[in-house]
Order: sequence, then structure tokens, then C-alpha cells
Amino acid sequence: MKKINAIVRASKFEAVRDALAEKNIHFFSFFEIKGYGHAKGEHRTYRGAAYDIGYIARIELEIILSDTFVAPAIEAILSAAKTGEKGDGLITVTPIEQVINIRTGFTGSEAINS
Repeated sequence: MKKINAIVRASKFEAVRDALAEKNIHFFSFFEIKGYGHAKGEHRTYRGAAYDIGYIARIELEIILSDTFVAPAIEAILSAAKTGEKGDGLITVTPIEQVINIRTGFTGSEAINS
């Protein structure tokens, strides 16, 4: 079992969701986040006051998968989210020690497939 966290541009979220669905990955959590990094935002001035709008809107996806789905998920995210410019995002993959479905009590791969 693995957990994929992917931070992508908000404008690419629907393309990523559709690409994951094509790989039969239909369940994940997502969060609207703001970040600050290599792709610097802008500063605007309004009536003499400077406002930092340098925080960039992003979507973070959290996906728990069986090992066999990890490579297809990464491929789907990369193909849908990549623009080739700074700020395209990051993908991290971490091992999951245990998964338990609260409703059924199933563990492991059965827990996420039930």
C-alpha cells in the first residue's frame, strides 16, 4: 500500500481527475491549498499600499492505493498536470503500514476496494 500526495495547479485539477479515472482510480481526497515557491506570485499596489498576492492557488490530492496502481497513477498525474513551466507541482509517494475500513473492518487492499 502506498499514499500519493500530489500538488498540482488548480487549473489542471479536472484534467488530473479525468486522467486518474481513465486508469480506474476513482477515489481520492483533495484540498484547496496555497503555496509559495519557485513560481513567485505578484505584488499589487492599491492606493499606495502594497499587497502580496504571491500565494499561488493549488490543489493537493491524497490517494491511497495498492502497489499495482501506483505507477499508473503517477503516469496519469504527470501527463495531465505538466505544463513545462515552474510551478507545475510535486508528487510524493510514501508507504502505508496499515489500512482499516471502519465500516467493514477489512484491512489492506480489501479495505480500499470495499
